[in-house]
Amino acid sequence: MRQATILSTKHTLTQPEQHKKMGLQYSAILASLMLPVALQAHAQQANEDKKAPTKQEQQLQEIAVVAGSENAFKASKAASNKYTQPLIDTPQTISVIKRELIEQQGAINLTDALRNTPGVGTFFLGENGSTNTGDAIYMRGFDASNSIFVDGVRDLGSISRDMFNIEQIDVLKGSAGTDSGRSAATGSVNLSSKQAHLDDASFLQFSLGTAQQKRFTADKNVVLDAPSGAALRLNLMGQDSGVAGRDIVQNRRWGFAPSLVYGLNTDTQWTLNFLHVEQDNVPDGGVPTIGLPGYASPDTKRPYISAANSVNPSNFYGSVSDFDQVEANMLTGKIEHRLSPTAKISNTTRVGTTTQHYLLTAFMGNAANLVTPNANDLSTWTLARNTRTLKDQQNDILTNQTNLQLELQVGGIKHNILGGVELTHEQQKTSGYSGTGTLAAANLYQPNPSDPVSGLQLQKNGVFTRGATNTNSAYLFDTVELNAQWQIHSGLRIDRYQTDYSAASLSTASSHPNLPVGTLVPLNLNSSGNLINWKFGTVYKPVNHGSVYLSLSTSKQPPGGSNFALSSSASSAANPKFDPQETRNVEIGTKWDFLKEKISLTAAIYQTEVSNEVVQNLNDLLYYQTGKKEVSGVELGITGAITRDWLISAAYANTSTKVASGPTVTANGENNLAYAPKQTFTAWTSYQTQSGIKLGGGIRFVDALLRGTDSAIGTPAKTAAYWVADAMLSYPLNRRLDLQLNLYNLTDETYVAAINKSGYRYTPGTPRSASLTFNLKF
Repeated sequence: MRQATILSTKHTLTQPEQHKKMGLQYSAILASLMLPVALQAHAQQANEDKKAPTKQEQQLQEIAVVAGSENAFKASKAASNKYTQPLIDTPQTISVIKRELIEQQGAINLTDALRNTPGVGTFFLGENGSTNTGDAIYMRGFDASNSIFVDGVRDLGSISRDMFNIEQIDVLKGSAGTDSGRSAATGSVNLSSKQAHLDDASFLQFSLGTAQQKRFTADKNVVLDAPSGAALRLNLMGQDSGVAGRDIVQNRRWGFAPSLVYGLNTDTQWTLNFLHVEQDNVPDGGVPTIGLPGYASPDTKRPYISAANSVNPSNFYGSVSDFDQVEANMLTGKIEHRLSPTAKISNTTRVGTTTQHYLLTAFMGNAANLVTPNANDLSTWTLARNTRTLKDQQNDILTNQTNLQLELQVGGIKHNILGGVELTHEQQKTSGYSGTGTLAAANLYQPNPSDPVSGLQLQKNGVFTRGATNTNSAYLFDTVELNAQWQIHSGLRIDRYQTDYSAASLSTASSHPNLPVGTLVPLNLNSSGNLINWKFGTVYKPVNHGSVYLSLSTSKQPPGGSNFALSSSASSAANPKFDPQETRNVEIGTKWDFLKEKISLTAAIYQTEVSNEVVQNLNDLLYYQTGKKEVSGVELGITGAITRDWLISAAYANTSTKVASGPTVTANGENNLAYAPKQTFTAWTSYQTQSGIKLGGGIRFVDALLRGTDSAIGTPAKTAAYWVADAMLSYPLNRRLDLQLNLYNLTDETYVAAINKSGYRYTPGTPRSASLTFNLKF
């Protein structure tokens, strides 16, 4: 029976699709109805506050106000010190995902955690035979995988970032060039590490789950000397798990992260953090899209392929010899010194290395690779596994940041100023190999991962790439409080960059007809220039806990800015002859805190314009930077505590994309951007009873995904929209131990989580699954 997981290209909605659209509308209406509930609760609380309190009640109320803006789901500020104001006074959409929400959902990696913010996900599987590994994040239609930061410092490398050492995730949407220099067009992600503190605490977690999941984490904080503010914290993690709904695929990893601090609660604080993670995985090359809605025969002489059944989504088309080995090391030192009650200086130094060595058996289901000896006997159909992909890559970073933060009164006007300089060296190196071996074609419906691989003898063949970028940066941010109602936010950043790239490739008969095939061909390129980015925002506060804002911001991405790889190709944006890609974003929004700042409501509309895109002129067939893409949308959110025991986090995004100038980029010819779902919705809520039992659940919706365009024939042009529902139950056995049961995809929805550019392969969504976690506190 065929799986209805991909929509056809027709505009008419089927009845299930209409139900999905209607369900999204109902959920958005339901979320909007939370506002009157919150307002009513707020009014009731205000009436109670009018009663004359006793002296003891007054003391309790004072304590509550101090911690009023913080709760398990709602954050009052972004982690980056470049955001000096509370979130409610920050003129930008920033989604903060706190540790409590991550732990309630049993989220293990960054991809899982980012499901709590709409319009962000791992929608793209890769191009041709390659497969994205690690955190391949798309945000509002653009690749943001190289705009991931840890504690404010860029973190590159194909690694699935584990949550065992993460306290908070900030998703900054819009142009972020002023905050971080070169960056993706539509935002960035900043992860905040767990830090040592002045409380003795110990936490242990052990999880068992579907697909033989076994996972252990430990978090131990020890106060070494309270008077001097010295403490040590150690986080540990180990995991050996399969992947629910997927054969053979494995996720094995372990890591540790010590944090040492001296001088807490003093004028001078020293911090030293280290992170070490190793992964030994079996990578997932995906499943053929044959038989899914929208699929058609790649061969006009064999039209019967169009009616073929879809394959079992658990099938594994690689080899048991495939591997994905990752190692990450990150050492960070930080010094903070308070010069006065209104001035603080800090310096951060980091050295980090991430390596990845992986071998993946991929495939492309074109006419030549899909063999059908007997049209009526599906057991004879085979799929060639002739795309053996190997990557040996290393990313290094050495950076130093110095920041000075001041609070000044000039002419009766308050200024919050942060200025700084950043010196960074980043590089990426890859090595090519021969001897990846050959593997027999797989039976299409019953592939055998244990088929022997002949000629597997990996050996470096002299092919390499080396790219390095040195960046010197200076930046200045200022928040001007004109009065109680008006604030002006501004920022300016200047980056001076120098990128040097060298490579050697093997010649082919077509690429270098005058050279013997297999000759190493060297390439040396460089690029340099200045990037100037700015942002400006105005905030109006009609009341103390509400704001309306307007902001404008920019970002730029120079040639080779995402992976340090320059190109001599006339059509590549990485060619040094081209100017940086430029982005401008304008946003109008409002933010309101209710229930004594326990819950936050946000709404924003935005328009993003990306220019200097490289397109071909059809008259002279040359390439110019006349392309332009546009993204606009609306985003709504609610986060916090409706009551002391009732928490909620929900958000909805409606995104419109188009190519304003240039060729169509989607396979079905629609004038939209690929991998940018029109509508996305996410919600999670939990309630804790007086006996300590905690009940939680959530839903998320992802609209249809348009894939990119290429020469593939017959593959689906887009995926279907889908809903997924999850649930959680936590039961305390005693004051130190509780059990947490997580159930995922309650309705066992079948869906496509990611699809590659050609549409030959897709990643199946996780089927119904479960995990049981033992949480021990002492």
